[in-house]
Amino acid sequence: MSGASTPVIDPVQLTRELIRRPSVTPIDAGAMDVLHRLLEDLGFTVRRMAFEGIENLYARRGKASPNLCFAGHTDVVPTGNLESWSADPFEAELRDGVVIGRGAVDMKGGIAAWVAAVAGVLAEGEPEGSLSFLITGDEEGPALHGTKRVVQALMAEGEVIDACVVGEPSSQQVLGDMIKIGRRGSLNTWITVRGKQGHVAYPDRAANPAPVLARLLTELTDHCLDDGFTAFQPSNLEITTMDVGNTATNLIPAEARGRLNIRFNPNHTGESLMAWLDARARAAEAATPGVTVTTEHLWSGDAFLTEPGPFVRAVQDAVEAELGVRPEASTTGGTSDARFIRALCPVLELGLVGQTMHQIDERVPTSELEALTRVYGRVIRTVLGPA
Repeated sequence: MSGASTPVIDPVQLTRELIRRPSVTPIDAGAMDVLHRLLEDLGFTVRRMAFEGIENLYARRGKASPNLCFAGHTDVVPTGNLESWSADPFEAELRDGVVIGRGAVDMKGGIAAWVAAVAGVLAEGEPEGSLSFLITGDEEGPALHGTKRVVQALMAEGEVIDACVVGEPSSQQVLGDMIKIGRRGSLNTWITVRGKQGHVAYPDRAANPAPVLARLLTELTDHCLDDGFTAFQPSNLEITTMDVGNTATNLIPAEARGRLNIRFNPNHTGESLMAWLDARARAAEAATPGVTVTTEHLWSGDAFLTEPGPFVRAVQDAVEAELGVRPEASTTGGTSDARFIRALCPVLELGLVGQTMHQIDERVPTSELEALTRVYGRVIRTVLGPA
């Protein structure tokens, strides 16, 4: 299907339609159904891939190479205090040229813009190569049964994706000023120190775990992980919680727990950092009779970099041609599903301005949605060749 028979898709209206599905992770609320229907109308073969109750979608149009994929997520973070919103976060109110709603920026607006761009390209004719979508409902959550599982399934099937654009809100101040060509890795670690409960007046009869945890966490935060890596900022370790669960004033607690997160560059791997943390925990235990120190880790991915090359330059050229700004190629920020997709192909992130993502009154100007649609259309034509 191409040419006059191709449906016209308004990115603003599609953004609003998606926002009206309250898909707070891991709930889908019909968001995938909206995309499923539209993509079939555009001639895509759509596969629904559910894992442990998480809705995912992979759709492809064409069999030729190269296969240019768009990846995104329909799940959103919770709204927070509803009374603080100036509009219902799931009504997608259009006010003074701005769409207000949860997911407007992160990232239902980006998905809508790419779908609209694809419709525009197909209306002109059949592009060279293939187009595909990889959409998940598990990006804002644990990310265990979303893109990670879909990528594993596609690799097992021998599906070839040659390049991928992730529609995360990569722009910082103005649309197109930044793309993400890599991300640091992320590791969460829980440290539990178990001692012996007792009365504070008789410390010789107890083993207080709190000072052990405090010393260990201080040692870890005082350690310089590195001074940075080419194209990456330095790794950082941050304590995210400390707790003993003790409401009494005269009680030495039996247990103290802490959690930390490390965002790390290619100087490290998740495995090397876990080994380091385990070694420090064992040393703390050995230095303090009467306590045990254990660790649990959740490693969500290593650092990665899509080296500047033809794909990165093609996207930068397309953005510059459409918007007059050449995007900076950056690795800053948190993690994204690009960390899983990099196992398939070169991947980068290009999307809306992320100033209001996850905030009260998340919003996007309609002019920005329309501009991003034009940018995405030019990216498709630049990477795949003209229709």
